[in-house]
Amino acid sequence: MKLLSYRLNDGMYFGPKVKKEEAVWDVLSIQETLQVLPSFPKTIIEGVSLDIDFIEQIRKLVEAALKTENPNSFKHLFTEIEWLSPIPRTPKNIMAVGKNYAEHAKEMGGDSNAFVVFTKASTAIAADEQTLSVHANKTSSYDYEGELAIVIGKKGKDIPTKLAYDYIFGYTIANDLSARDIQDKHQQYFLGKSLDGSCPLGPYVVTKEEIPNPQELTIVTKVNGEIRQNGKTSDMTFSVEQIISNISKIVTLEPGDVILTGSPAGVGKGFNPPRFLKSGDIVKISIEGIGTLVNKFE
Repeated sequence: MKLLSYRLNDGMYFGPKVKKEEAVWDVLSIQETLQVLPSFPKTIIEGVSLDIDFIEQIRKLVEAALKTENPNSFKHLFTEIEWLSPIPRTPKNIMAVGKNYAEHAKEMGGDSNAFVVFTKASTAIAADEQTLSVHANKTSSYDYEGELAIVIGKKGKDIPTKLAYDYIFGYTIANDLSARDIQDKHQQYFLGKSLDGSCPLGPYVVTKEEIPNPQELTIVTKVNGEIRQNGKTSDMTFSVEQIISNISKIVTLEPGDVILTGSPAGVGKGFNPPRFLKSGDIVKISIEGIGTLVNKFE
């Protein structure tokens, strides 16, 4: 199931993509009108915490809408909505693994065997199709990093690697935008990774049953149509399950937490000379099974 969050008439909503249509089911409206379920989450984070039960509830709501005389009254075309990040706000900072691909570690001048974790402020979250700033008044080296992101579905601590899959709700696409000069100046990641809009996510959260093996995905990043990154998640130093297990040894994971899993080689800093983002650039990040995250920069 592909879930998205959106704004319509000043309200924030969520729902599943309509199969074979460029539209979303308004599940909150279905529940309010038809009273299919005894109760239903008002926010996507509340829903994510229900894990598989949330998915089953949504399926029941869609089935009920399809049985009505006018199912289209419960749909919104993509052209009618404003896209939001599928997870509009995380419970804590976004967590991210650094240098998790050997070739990327090499181009950045680091060790790919170390388990490096940093965070990005939750205020950095942005959406698919959102126009973002290159923050020219703050940085001259704004860089892109296409990544697979994990959405956690249930609370956990000290999670064994072999059980980590059970704690995944789904996956989305992230662009771990980074101000390299700020990173260098402060000798750590947080400030350079947390400029407003520096973590676009989307377009969907794809529930985990649709991606049986997250280590067999292709990640392609294009800047103005030119392929810059073309990697495979099979090249990760630490797998999705290892990432969840390792982080949970220190941090209690909660429903709605987002973990970025690292970026393949091909970032702007890796070129000679570097090729950082500038006003007018369009970045498209595609991961098979999820879709394409698109942002224009100004």
